[in-house]
Amino acid sequence: MLLKGKKIILGVTGSIAAYKAAIFVRLLVKEGAEVKVIMTQAACEFITPLTLSTLSKNPVLIDFQKDKTGEWNNHVDLGLWADAMIIAPASANTIGKMANGLCDSLLLATYLSARCPVLFAPAMDLDMYQHPSVLANIQKLIGFGNQLIEAEHGELASGLIGQGRMAEPENILAYLNDFFAKKSTFKNKKVMITAGPTYEAIDPVRFIGNHSTGKMGYALAEEAANQGAEVTLISGPTHLTIEHAKINLIRVKSGNEMYEACAAANQTSDINVMAAAVADYTPKTVADQKIKKKGEGMTIELVKTIDIAKTIGAIKRQDQFNVGFALETEAELKHAQQKLESKNFDLIVLNSLNDKGAGFGHDTNKITIIDNQNNIQHFELKSKKEVAKDIINAIVQKLEA
Repeated sequence: MLLKGKKIILGVTGSIAAYKAAIFVRLLVKEGAEVKVIMTQAACEFITPLTLSTLSKNPVLIDFQKDKTGEWNNHVDLGLWADAMIIAPASANTIGKMANGLCDSLLLATYLSARCPVLFAPAMDLDMYQHPSVLANIQKLIGFGNQLIEAEHGELASGLIGQGRMAEPENILAYLNDFFAKKSTFKNKKVMITAGPTYEAIDPVRFIGNHSTGKMGYALAEEAANQGAEVTLISGPTHLTIEHAKINLIRVKSGNEMYEACAAANQTSDINVMAAAVADYTPKTVADQKIKKKGEGMTIELVKTIDIAKTIGAIKRQDQFNVGFALETEAELKHAQQKLESKNFDLIVLNSLNDKGAGFGHDTNKITIIDNQNNIQHFELKSKKEVAKDIINAIVQKLEA
């Protein structure tokens, strides 16, 4: 039982879904967790503190002051006590306050003081859940390293049907168990991830590149860091930014610069994920000045760039785990399997430009994962954040096999 002995804070906010907190507390206690519940004043309108206190076997905390004696509930101690904090249901109001550092309750003060992982399960009507301000606040929380437990699709309190229902308690429990399982695997692991394109200079203003945006690599870095890994993200030119305490972002431009950064990080890395789209060729010579237009054509002699994945794979230690990517347009599976073997990968992630919504420039991807024993897993089209979770899950399964 992964949750046995774990210290869990459950934050309950003002939502009709607050009644599900009783079921969730009961499940946590059955799993052997120690549970402390913090409620907002609004939550008390939907479920009584007595119910959650009885089920958790601990007093429910609502206000900073315990009673008229002057004793107080120390939000700092609570934040340090917990192994995880889960806010379920998380209302739009509370999500907005969490995202913007507002602190008008014991629950929010504890959230801002927490050093443990924080998970949140939104609950609201479908139009609220899709409102740009709510979506922006959710993305801010994810950027802080908080774990989103997506709302589910179904009948809502308004009578409408759509996404907005708080995830069922059993599903939140499964997510939490999965989270601790992955976190124990990735905790303190050093993970190197490459992302984005490389730009191979022709002259000071022109370059050879590709359409990679880096979205897949950045999503992988975020997911690995959320699972407790220390991530070195080596990124080619991209507009993306990332802020996470466990991610060290190194920006490079050329394939050679990326190789040098990878060679340095590889010395201490446990896991290497080669998601960047590195140019295969670079100009043999680079002009010092902008090349002026002359004549009807121009010939540029190209030479091969260093194959970073193959070079890193050739010196892979026995205790290292390498993951590669293959973007193909024909004979996809065959070419991916050849790369898997020639570059000494443990896993390779295949996607095809023939699949709508996959490949460069999209927020979605459709992948196939192949391991070095030729086990093949096919996945449906998903957001790149969800794809990152599938890839991390595949790594965990191989490491624990």
